[in-house]
Formats: sequence, C-alpha cells, structure tokens
Amino acid sequence: MAEGGKILAKIVKELAKKVQPGIKTRQLEKIAEKLILESGGKCSFKGYEKYPFCLCTSINEEIVHALPSDRKLKEGDIISLDLGILYKGFHTDMAITLPVGKLIPEAQRLIRVTKKSLKRGIKKVRPGNTFGDIGNTIQRYVESQGFNVVRDLCGHGIGRELHEEPQILNYGKRHTGPEIKEGMTFCLEPMITMGDWHIKKTQDGYGWTTKDGFLSCHFEHTIAVTKEGHKILTELK
Repeated sequence: MAEGGKILAKIVKELAKKVQPGIKTRQLEKIAEKLILESGGKCSFKGYEKYPFCLCTSINEEIVHALPSDRKLKEGDIISLDLGILYKGFHTDMAITLPVGKLIPEAQRLIRVTKKSLKRGIKKVRPGNTFGDIGNTIQRYVESQGFNVVRDLCGHGIGRELHEEPQILNYGKRHTGPEIKEGMTFCLEPMITMGDWHIKKTQDGYGWTTKDGFLSCHFEHTIAVTKEGHKILTELK
C-alpha cells in the first residue's frame, strides 16, 4: 500500500499542474487514467458501484463523486480531484482541492481550513485513541473557523477493498467509537462547507452537492497505523 500510495501521490501532483482556466474535466480524467495504467496499476473507482470514470472532479458546491465532463474550469472556481489506485492487490485513495486561477479570500480560507483540519485529524491517529477523537478534533477546529462539517459522508477503511469498515465520521465526541489499533489502514477525508452542512444528490445520481449551493472543499489521505503513531501513505512530496 505504501508503494501504491507513493505512485498515487505522484499522479495527483501531475494532475494538479494541469488545473487552470479553460481545461475540461474530461481532459483531467484522460490524463489520470493514462498515468495510472502506465504505472502498472488500475483505477479503483472505475466500475465501482457503476461509477464510469477513474477520477472524481467536484467543482464549487459539488462535494464528492462529480463526473468528469466537457465542463471547462473557469477563473475563481475551486475543484476537488479525488482518485484511487489498485496496485498489487491493494487500494489507496486521496483527494485535494485546488484553486482555479485567483480566488475570493473566503474560498482561499475554506481550502486552507479544510487542509489544516485533515492534518489535525491525522495527528490523532495512534494506537489507543478512538475514531471519535479524530472526528471531534476535525469538527471543533472547522466550526471554530466558521465553517461546517458534512455529516452524511465519511472516511473509511481501505485495503484489499476500496471501502472497508469502519466508517470514519468527521465529527463526534472524544473517547467514542472503535479504538485505533496498529496495522489498521484507512482514509480520513474531511468534507467542509462554507454554508450549511446538508447535502443532496446531483441530477446524474453519482455526485453529492451542498443543498444551499455554497462552496464545499475536500481533502483525503490514506493512513497506516504504526506502533508509534501513523504513516501517511499518500503524502505529496
């Protein structure tokens, strides 16, 4: 998984370089699939629950699982790139949110806070802590910054299957939920909104969007629990 995570992080880094006004999200999908296949891996998402692509490209109020299309990115958009790879029998999964050109200050702050909330959540990953400790840390920080945590979507275990137990909430109470144990591998993925946390399905039935149309942001890493703490398997170098 560490090997696959390193490959995935390099691919996402390459994709990030292509994000600019005028590019179609379908073009980003083609690049992602090409790079995954060239690496010797397979697309984790393509065919999973009938999802037709390798990459999820969620723009502005879209939270997750939005389909690549002929839609062109424009100045001031924010886009979440969510990608998974199956490499040597194991999955890894990650997401980043990027600015398209120049952003309004509050959109810049949303990205900064979401990224920081993931870092703070990861710091709680060590044997003996609980998943409630992670969710509580993320929620308290995000809400202190005036934003909201999506309640109806969550992180997940990962390994031979893309989605495994447990489900990992981005909110909750300390010292609740399953205990974190050495050897676990899972994805932490805070999804944060500028407005209300309620969500709805997109018209195509695949994606999720904020109900009130306010901006949403998403970051994700695959984490392994070690004896001393944790290792981020999808860290961007």
